[in-house]
Amino acid sequence: MTTSLPEAADLMDRWALRPDGPVRSGMASLVLPVTRADGTPAVLKFQQPSEDNAGAVPGLRAWNGDGVVRLLDHDPDTGTMLLERLDAARPLSSVADDDEAMRVVAGLLARLVAVPAPAGMRRLGDIAAAMLDRTPGAVPALRDPAERRLVRTCASAVAELAGEPGDRLLHWDLHYDNVLAGRREPWLAIDPEPLAGDPGFDLWPALDSRWEEAVVATGDVTGAALRRFDLLTEALGLDRRRAAGWTLGRILQNALWDVEDGRTELEPAQVALGVALLRRWAPPLSGRGR
Repeated sequence: MTTSLPEAADLMDRWALRPDGPVRSGMASLVLPVTRADGTPAVLKFQQPSEDNAGAVPGLRAWNGDGVVRLLDHDPDTGTMLLERLDAARPLSSVADDDEAMRVVAGLLARLVAVPAPAGMRRLGDIAAAMLDRTPGAVPALRDPAERRLVRTCASAVAELAGEPGDRLLHWDLHYDNVLAGRREPWLAIDPEPLAGDPGFDLWPALDSRWEEAVVATGDVTGAALRRFDLLTEALGLDRRRAAGWTLGRILQNALWDVEDGRTELEPAQVALGVALLRRWAPPLSGRGR
């Protein structure tokens, strides 16, 4: 973490906070429960600045708590955020009914992507261009010819849509464990890694949530995956062909990261969802209609 203990103590004094529980560690952050001077529970979030989280503060300000954790204060020197406190012991993944959980995510996503991205946010168009540049060099690393074909098809879909990358404010990582129970609302999103783009690019984390339990276990992977896709696109009011194309873009992005990490095969969920979407809509995917 970039925030040292003296800096954390300085922030506690400056914002009139007192500790209210043990520090929790996440994938790339530390969270300290605190209480504000008026007795309001909150948390201090310390995280290493990165390209992915660079837009978190302007994104949270743009959303202003609508479907997402509320930003209470921010220290630009250390990147530390003071956030409203949610119930970390009650993530959406604790909801047994998967249809209910997926409807919650869909409702939150619909609210989040309704907001236009503020100026200066990283852009999906730039990300798409970079992915297309990297694809030819990455594909040969995959052992399975079918997976190589899938990645090339994903790149073709992105190439067709890249000219209209969208301007909505995307969360980018809204899966079940990034939704927590709250007091102000029953469920709120956390840990956004915002960018400006098409809402179809924001569906993959929800589609992949609890994949083995909610999709594979049904015995009909294609049907279950497409049912989830239809629920999300209906809630967000998306053109399903375009959303399918941008979801293939997320599969492409994940594939490129996997190759970069030295892997020679794709995750089964990526393959299954990509195949399911392509069975329903053979390229080109940029046409209109549902």
